[in-house]
Order: sequence, then structure tokens, then C-alpha cells
Amino acid sequence: MQGATVSADRSSNQWLQTYYFLRTGVSIFWIALAVIMGKNSPAIGAVLLVAYPAWDALANYLDARMSGGLGASPSQKFNVVVSILIALAVCWALTVGMPMVITVFGAWAVFSGMLQLATGVRRWKTASGQWPMILSGAQSALAGAFMFHQAQSGMPLNVTTVAPYAAFGAFYFLLSAIWLTVKNLRQRSALAG
Repeated sequence: MQGATVSADRSSNQWLQTYYFLRTGVSIFWIALAVIMGKNSPAIGAVLLVAYPAWDALANYLDARMSGGLGASPSQKFNVVVSILIALAVCWALTVGMPMVITVFGAWAVFSGMLQLATGVRRWKTASGQWPMILSGAQSALAGAFMFHQAQSGMPLNVTTVAPYAAFGAFYFLLSAIWLTVKNLRQRSALAG
């Protein structure tokens, strides 16, 4: 029975390693597009602003599906729904103005951060590399509060206003991916030895 548990933990860690590297790569790609193209093209910036929460919904769905299903992870199930609603809310906010878009992103950062924190806490005993996810969730909530401030400040806003938030997320996903890579290599080495 213990061998089955070790095998399940290894499989979970392998999936999360791949998933976290994927999240890192997509975030870096999104940031590059935002800085290179979205900053100078409102249309591309708008597409990127809608795509970011839509991708988050898809990513959470894939992760939940590979980690026991949406029923096994209520926080991810809720995160999928919230991220879809935020993508739709961003579509609406784009018709109002960038301060409203950044306010919507701020609200999303708070909610998704708390849900990510809950998922990290839930996985703490069954998967490695969760402490960066917990830190990321907490920092996301703080970033949301900062976005509220930016939206009200009168400063120029565009898609790059969200880029630091995406960059911190990419950093934490990368940290978790590296942590799991090292752990997985150690486990393989121990099994081979």
C-alpha cells in the first residue's frame, strides 16, 4: 500500500512539475506580447487582457482534471468559474475604460490569490513545492489591492500595468517547478540506487 502512495505522490509531483513550467512559459510569453505589442496597440492589449484570465480558467481546469477532478478541488473549481467571469467582466470593462479594467483585474487578483493559497494549503501534505504557491496566492491578494490604487491614481494605464502581476506569478510557478524537478530527480535517484 505504501508503494502505491509513493507512486501516486511521484505521479502528482511529475504532473505539477510540467504544469508549473507550462504556467511559467505562458506567463513569460504573455508578458513579452504585452510589452512588445500590447503597449502600443490597444486592440492587441485588449485581447491580451481578456486572454489572461481565460488562460487561467483553462489552466486551473487542466490541473484539477489531472489532480483528481474538479470535485476533488473545490478551490480550483471556483477559480475556473471566477476566471471565466473575470474574462467576461474585462470585455465589459474595456468598453468603460482602463481604470475599470485594472479594477476588475485587482478584484480578480484578490479572489484568485486566495483560491491559489487554498489550493496550495490543500496540497501541502500530498505534493511538494507548494510553499511558493502559498506565497504567490498571498502576494496576489496584495497585488490586487495595489491595482485598486493604480486604477484610482489617474496614472496612464494599459496592458503593461498588469505585467508585474504576471511576472511575479511566473516567478513563483518557476520556483515551484524547479523545486519539484529537484525533488523528482532525487526520488528517481533513490529508487535507482
